[in-house]
Amino acid sequence: MSPDSRSDFLYLTHPTPEEKLATWNLNSVNWGTALSVPDYLEREQFLTTVPLARDGGVTHWILVDRTLPPNERPILASCESLRKPVLVSHNGVITEGITHGIGSVFSQPKFRGKGYASRMLRELGPVLKDWQVDKNVCCPFSILYSDIGKKYYAKFGWVPFPSTHIAFPPASNSKPFNAKPLAYPDLEELCALDETYIKRSLETAKDEKVHIALIPNHDVMQWHHKREDFVSGKIFGKLPNIKGAIAGEPGSRVWAIWTRAFYGPLKPESGNTLHILRLVIEDEADVEANATKLKGILEIAQAEAKEWQLGHVELWNPTEFVKRLVKGTGLEHSEVEREEESIASLMWYGEGSGTSDDIEWVGNEKYGWC
Repeated sequence: MSPDSRSDFLYLTHPTPEEKLATWNLNSVNWGTALSVPDYLEREQFLTTVPLARDGGVTHWILVDRTLPPNERPILASCESLRKPVLVSHNGVITEGITHGIGSVFSQPKFRGKGYASRMLRELGPVLKDWQVDKNVCCPFSILYSDIGKKYYAKFGWVPFPSTHIAFPPASNSKPFNAKPLAYPDLEELCALDETYIKRSLETAKDEKVHIALIPNHDVMQWHHKREDFVSGKIFGKLPNIKGAIAGEPGSRVWAIWTRAFYGPLKPESGNTLHILRLVIEDEADVEANATKLKGILEIAQAEAKEWQLGHVELWNPTEFVKRLVKGTGLEHSEVEREEESIASLMWYGEGSGTSDDIEWVGNEKYGWC
């Protein structure tokens, strides 16, 4: 007989290595369909060793009965949290901190509908406020990306924020590209530069809102790319070398860093996608020139999507300026407002409503997803 989800005997804790493996075996049905089960288990273990996740960067959580011994207690619900660096700005004053991004929320079928995942989430939200913080590090908010719409997680305090994207079809291109591909050695310097641009953006914000940003540093990008490399290697027997593209001269460059995401078999219905993790425009003054540069970058992305059998290219939460540039490229595209999948959601631990009325989420792009 399953315990009542309100029972005092239930508590949030961390799994043993054997229990962690058990949760991966269970949730492979949801998130491992692009791989065999052994390969999925290998990927999940591998991802705990990459720079962003190692040394406590990732934390695994389970809801269980405290009266039962480890490795013999049913795992009623499970998830993980990934620590990431953030910036928070109000009236031009910037504070550095961390956030915890929640992922892999799961309850096995026989335990669904009993309130276990809800119990886990209600306990987890307040816990993350103080998780891995000290006198020098604060956690001003936690995030998650809902794949079940905007209402469920909002009940527990994770408020939905705008979640849109522009989609481009894959396309071959026989002409020379007007942009240069980016490879691993190019990324660290660009990420460091991007971080200075984000800080500058937060320092010069004019309104009364709190401005927040996840830092798109090299470790964050590597987490996506190591995941991509692992899956690509298993599916294709080779690794993708092109991690983005750049156009223009220093000071007026445009660049994009991307990743290939495989959600299932190599079929259109799987939703496999080339995600632009981060788009950077150094100088927004010349709209026409920037549109030309962006076109060259997107054409490389479309060609990569074609080569790797991906259904489309996605650019998340474009600003109005970026939308103008996309229109100026003349490329086929569609604008999508997501209602069910990858809904960016935030639990604010400070003062105010915690909604987009009070908070401006700067750079709410795919790199923040976990």
